[in-house]
Amino acid sequence: MGQNPLALLKRYDAIAIAQYYRFRPWLTLWRTLNVAVSFLSFFLGLKIDSWQNRTEVNRLKRAEQLRRTLIRLGPTFIKVGQALSTRPDLIRKHFLTELTKLQDQLPPFSTELAFRIIEQELGRSIKDAYSQISPQPIAAASLGQVYQARLYSGEEVAVKVQRPNLLPTLTLDLYLMRWVAGWIAPWLPLNLGHDLTLIVDEFGIKLFEEVDYLNEGRNAEKFATNFRNDPKVKVPAIYWRYSSRRVLTLEWIHGYKLTDTDRIREAGLASDDLIEIGVTSGLQQLLEHGFFHADPHPGNLFAMAPQCAIDGNESSEPIEARMAYIDFGMMDQLDAPTKETLVDALVHLINKDYEDLTKDFVSLGFLTPDIDIQPILPALEAVFSQAFGESVQDFNFRTITDSFSELMYDYPFRVPAKFALIIRSLVTQEGLALTINPNFKIVEVAYPYVAKRLLTGESPQLRRRLLEMLFKDGKFQWSRLENLIAIARTNGNFDLLPSAQMGIQFLLSEEGKFLRQQLVIALTEDDRLHTDEVQRLWNLIKDDFQPVRLLSVAMDAIAEFSTAGTAALLPIRANFSKP
Repeated sequence: MGQNPLALLKRYDAIAIAQYYRFRPWLTLWRTLNVAVSFLSFFLGLKIDSWQNRTEVNRLKRAEQLRRTLIRLGPTFIKVGQALSTRPDLIRKHFLTELTKLQDQLPPFSTELAFRIIEQELGRSIKDAYSQISPQPIAAASLGQVYQARLYSGEEVAVKVQRPNLLPTLTLDLYLMRWVAGWIAPWLPLNLGHDLTLIVDEFGIKLFEEVDYLNEGRNAEKFATNFRNDPKVKVPAIYWRYSSRRVLTLEWIHGYKLTDTDRIREAGLASDDLIEIGVTSGLQQLLEHGFFHADPHPGNLFAMAPQCAIDGNESSEPIEARMAYIDFGMMDQLDAPTKETLVDALVHLINKDYEDLTKDFVSLGFLTPDIDIQPILPALEAVFSQAFGESVQDFNFRTITDSFSELMYDYPFRVPAKFALIIRSLVTQEGLALTINPNFKIVEVAYPYVAKRLLTGESPQLRRRLLEMLFKDGKFQWSRLENLIAIARTNGNFDLLPSAQMGIQFLLSEEGKFLRQQLVIALTEDDRLHTDEVQRLWNLIKDDFQPVRLLSVAMDAIAEFSTAGTAALLPIRANFSKP
């Protein structure tokens, strides 16, 4: 028999997949029966619970049964479970909690077959490619497994090899899922806001990207480029001569899984450093680079020391830690408008401007543009009030996710595909941080980062958002500026002078005309000089403003402004000098 043509697909194509299986019912019949029987006991259990009024009593039992069923059905369904664990618009809270326990752990396939795939893909024997390779996989996941090896040039590497016959298996499952989605969607009590088959298509697109190891290698190099100036973030190098669509050879990472807290502690690595690196790098991916790692589960993040030889550390002082990212199969990209709207949403959330926050949800695709937001505002305010608790320090993403899982059944929210991945990333990273430090509060790192981003905003968009935060109802909010500076300086490495230099340049520019007027009004509003506010602000920042440094910054700002102004006048002078 010839090779299944679907094994040659490079991108998800629902039409091509449907055309292939529509005329081959014998290929779909056995898989359909297998899946149907596997789910039959689950749905019968739900029905019996309903008849016996035991739905609440048995809900955790049924959630665990669903997780075990997905594992038994194999790679596609494990990935479905992982995807559903980030979709509070589709799955209720108790099922979400259980599905987040899914791990990419399956029994490995035979090493003999794995080595045969490597040789076929690389066009050389195992002995020609690697000077040594582990006789058994050191990790097995839903889509592939990993061997530890060494190149003849001496580099220690990880060799990732894909499961056999994977694409035909995935395409058959995706075809059946799409068919079922089209048939069952009208009967589901969900506020989807779109065709259920589109969710299957979103999943299929990401799954095809994940099984293309060349695509994963390119993602890794792009991610490494984004963090090239950050020594605290490590990305393994890709060895392209030993890689293909089904085999990926990459640098071996010496480190510890973030959940292995005992070994991290024994190695003397500073756990707070790891938390700060994880949260800050995650925010950088979303708000600066727009290219983010969407699957930061414990197996994909490692703690490392600045020098890889962390064993035998005898110092009582914690070692400054690094974090290594691996597995770049599941990535996504945010465009500039989306990044800007995310910053808007953060500003509105900090200011508790829930009406504007609801408009941000419309812009981001969580609500349709024709929706009446007024009935939603009280519910949204209640969700975030609960998430923040008594103060912003009580904020956590898990609380919001759990609250939204209930809210989305009453209001027409949906989670766009990109944000399903973002939610997965944020909730997973928060969970890892809590594993390292149970008292961790994500805003203790995230809020200072956002504050610094606003105070050091290099773009007009970020400056506009800073102004929006500092002014409310046309009045300057002194307390917000004080809080913003205080929060930005909480980790001790924020230098206010560069922000001051940009602030002076902005005030002297044409763009800063409105701010100059508003600052005069702010200093004299309510028929008094606001000397107390100015004094408090000066007490907060005076240690950063040594006279010599302050004079230097002011002169540089004025000089740069003068140079820019002169450059702007040159075309005008040229026009007047023409005969």
